[in-house]
Amino acid sequence: MKKLAFILLMISTVTVAQRGYKDSNRIGIGAGLTQLNIYTNNFTVTPENGWIGGLSVRGNYYNNWQMSYGMFFTDSNFSIPTLKGLQQTQTNFKLSAVQIYIVPSYVFIEDHLNLEFGPVLQVNGKLGVDKDDENNSLLDQPGLIAKDIVDVSKINANFYIGINGGFKNVRARIGYQYGLTNFFGNLKNNDNVKLLGEKMKGNIGLISGQITIYL
Repeated sequence: MKKLAFILLMISTVTVAQRGYKDSNRIGIGAGLTQLNIYTNNFTVTPENGWIGGLSVRGNYYNNWQMSYGMFFTDSNFSIPTLKGLQQTQTNFKLSAVQIYIVPSYVFIEDHLNLEFGPVLQVNGKLGVDKDDENNSLLDQPGLIAKDIVDVSKINANFYIGINGGFKNVRARIGYQYGLTNFFGNLKNNDNVKLLGEKMKGNIGLISGQITIYL
């Protein structure tokens, strides 16, 4: 993954250098907060807060169009109602992921305001859940426990739209991602899910807000 990040940034830097006829071409370091929701009919999902951070390169492409390249790491969270013994509680699930994006952006005000939109490739592992909560029973799916639904799809495609606004060296980046692939598609391999005979389907909805410092 480190090699992939290095290659991505090298390609981006070369591309930006070739288009460097304006002063807005630069590498950015960003960090901020997320709120993750999963749109599904299988569970009652409560969005929870998380974080995101990484590197990006923004460069001129053609006229008022720019391209943004980036790799971000995120720990995002959501919760589902469960039973722990006889007590109802919200069980938190953590999604740790790497996101790679190459998105065009339209410049409304040079060095101050861009509209960004485009694809995001997300690579993640299993959902994280506290060991003490692994055997909590899911209220919405009797017969399943928390650890039955952690093996989600490892590669997901999202669509991103957002705004990038502020000053030349410091920008606020606010965006929304919608998952185009079935986040719960891999659960069909779980034996307990198979017994239910119900298709598990969900799509990611991720809101993020970041502060980016451009070097």
